[in-house]
Amino acid sequence: MTGTAPQDLTRLSINQETLKQWSLPELAGGCAAAGIGSVGLWRAPVQEYGVERTARLMREHGLTVTSLCRGGFFTALDPQARARALDDNRAAIDEAAALGTGTLVLVSGGLPEGDRDIAAARERVADALAVLAPYAAERSVRLALEPLHPMYASDRCVISTLGQALDIAERFPAEQVGVVVDTYHLWWDDLAPAHTVRAGESGRIACFQLADWVTPLPEGVLLGRGQLGDGCIDLRGWRRRVDAAGYDGAVEVEIFNPALWARDGAEVLAEIAERYLRHVS
Repeated sequence: MTGTAPQDLTRLSINQETLKQWSLPELAGGCAAAGIGSVGLWRAPVQEYGVERTARLMREHGLTVTSLCRGGFFTALDPQARARALDDNRAAIDEAAALGTGTLVLVSGGLPEGDRDIAAARERVADALAVLAPYAAERSVRLALEPLHPMYASDRCVISTLGQALDIAERFPAEQVGVVVDTYHLWWDDLAPAHTVRAGESGRIACFQLADWVTPLPEGVLLGRGQLGDGCIDLRGWRRRVDAAGYDGAVEVEIFNPALWARDGAEVLAEIAERYLRHVS
């Protein structure tokens, strides 16, 4: 970070997967040392390190946990599989509460093998939320439904647009079910700006995440997310859009990219902070 302008990183949050090469203690120490006060966490490394131990680590470094990823995967046809998914999501809600975050990010799940009824799969997502939303509300956790790019629809997420996410979320109180606005997944959709306004009017924006879209995708759709400023997304425009919709929360950088993971973590973190100031804030 260079120059004489104020370096305002107040809203910047670093999603744990962006610095996958770092352990939880390295992530906490590195962010605190860089003046970044927020992180988004993922369940598997948190479980490995220990939920309560992670919560204590975050407190010791003065860090706020802006989200926990992820719950969801509600679309199975088998009743026993659906019951297991509900149990796993209750555990995820408990973990989010223990970490002190009010946001559990949900990925809906794709089409079960051999199934072609995507509308029915989306309804099963709504059915699961009807069970889980009150449980989460009792623990001061809001469920945040994330639409993913349509290339994920078959195997990972039958909810592809912000409008589809809102159609389901709006069946529930806003304080129980919100949505995630992620630039990587939504930048292409000409209806997304209007749906961002719609989400803001009902107080539904629970999480705002950033990654860029580079062409060709270097590692495929899952691991091909670009560093801020390397691609074609108007990141600052999206930040202004969610701000105008009334969102004033964290701006969480979530980049899955093996090329970043292969580099020194402190170097990547400094680059993200500089790119955030140049392209987002």
